[in-house]
Amino acid sequence: MASRLEINFIRLLSRCESIASDKRGETEWRLEKYVAALAEMLVALKKNPSKPTQEVLTEYTRKVDFLKGLLEAEKLSSPAEKALANQFLAPGRTPTIANERMSASKTVHMQTKARCTGEMRAELLSTNSPQKGTTENELRNRRGLPVDERQSAAELDAVLQHHHNLQEKLAEDMLNLARNLKNNTLAAQNIIRQDNQTLSHSMRQADLNFEKLKTESERLEQHTKKSVNWLLWLMLILVSFTFISMILFIRIFPRLR
Repeated sequence: MASRLEINFIRLLSRCESIASDKRGETEWRLEKYVAALAEMLVALKKNPSKPTQEVLTEYTRKVDFLKGLLEAEKLSSPAEKALANQFLAPGRTPTIANERMSASKTVHMQTKARCTGEMRAELLSTNSPQKGTTENELRNRRGLPVDERQSAAELDAVLQHHHNLQEKLAEDMLNLARNLKNNTLAAQNIIRQDNQTLSHSMRQADLNFEKLKTESERLEQHTKKSVNWLLWLMLILVSFTFISMILFIRIFPRLR
């Protein structure tokens, strides 16, 4: 269940996306204040004990960064700079509230891109429009310009759409690459963990074998010492018996004269 802080964050995020989707005037200041409040609430949400999962926090961060980038792009003076800045914005992937069919940030992104394209087209048309003081012959020679202008605008839309598709494909490829890298890293960690367990088991088995070998060596050394002692005593007894036998033999059988 979402916490109170997360519910307020979602409400404010939905409100910001709604404001961003509308055409705003230069005197509109609420969105910038709301986005700043969103950033503060996101920091507090990350520190909250009942914070959502890491994937949800990543999606929230993505949407807040998108709104920040949208505000920064709107501060640019040239429509071409605005269009280029909007191309590098990454909207959220999931809907903010339940009744959205598509992510509101994606809708805002498309609307902003269309608005920047319209501004670029208007700037192009105003640049190519006839100025004061043109002669009648010049006006007559420019009657075919609207077709070229429409063709230029269509080519511009096609170029922008092509760049947008390339960026989406690049983002998807980077996401797949990151996912594959994560899976490979987890697999490598599992293999290393198994190898460490096998190595630890082998080291414990080697220690046990060393202890057994040491014990057997001590027993063999004691057995060898015991064998040597018995042999020494046996030789001493044999020598003593031989000596005593010779003495008795000499006493019993004296030397003949």
